[in-house]
Amino acid sequence: QSENVLGYFVNVERIPNSCSRPPNHISLKDRKILVNISMAYYRLNISAYNEAGESPRAIYIVPEFSVTDLPGQIRVKRQGTNAVVTWTPEYKPKCFVVDWGISKENMHMKIITTATGNFTLDNFQPYKLYKIMVHASDVCQCESFIRHEKTFGVTHFYFIEGVPRTGPANVTILNITKHSALVKWTEIAAEDRLGFLQGYRISYTDSSRKKSPAVTLNTSITSYHLTGLKEKTTYRVQISGFTNAGEGPLTLSQPFSTPKYGTVEPLCICITQHES
Repeated sequence: QSENVLGYFVNVERIPNSCSRPPNHISLKDRKILVNISMAYYRLNISAYNEAGESPRAIYIVPEFSVTDLPGQIRVKRQGTNAVVTWTPEYKPKCFVVDWGISKENMHMKIITTATGNFTLDNFQPYKLYKIMVHASDVCQCESFIRHEKTFGVTHFYFIEGVPRTGPANVTILNITKHSALVKWTEIAAEDRLGFLQGYRISYTDSSRKKSPAVTLNTSITSYHLTGLKEKTTYRVQISGFTNAGEGPLTLSQPFSTPKYGTVEPLCICITQHES
């Protein structure tokens, strides 16, 4: 029914928003709008209107921006029950606007209007990955800065790190030969890490329960080629992940057996006939 539409209302709502006034209310005729926003979370409420009134609102959540080249770098350090945020380079806009939380549904917002070299944040829980965003603005009226803030820096932070609650998933053994095998797995899910994942450890034993030295790998690796195996032997493989707090549980034992013979190579048999 677009032929009956006279225009559109767009509300640009910051998440969270500690300002007392309602979100920005924009009226326009076109079906597109260019909005300059920071890397904070935003919700757009869009409705159409005509002489009879206003339509129900369509709600659109602006997707997260990927962190690109930002002017500043943010550092966060635990201090007692709080966290202290510092940044480089030194920068003193008229005000800072800080967001921190574990998701867009659970974000806190703080406006800092005094010149400062650091600030303190609270409301942290252990073993949760927090996203911390620092925005800068040279307009400090609460209802105006949202349109003027620019993201200065973004970082992630665990108030207290724990060990992973699980090991990696989908452990499989492939390409088994006489003396080698390929181990593959899926990385530990973010919600199960409980800290910054530092890497993986692979442990494997043979049928005589002789344990080989564990192999330590970095987080970017999700496969490993086991070599130096014995022929016609059953092995069991287990993998764990580790953070700065320590090593998590091992995966269930994954058995495989090496064959007695290696890969069969083509064999040529030549028969010569001797005249008698």
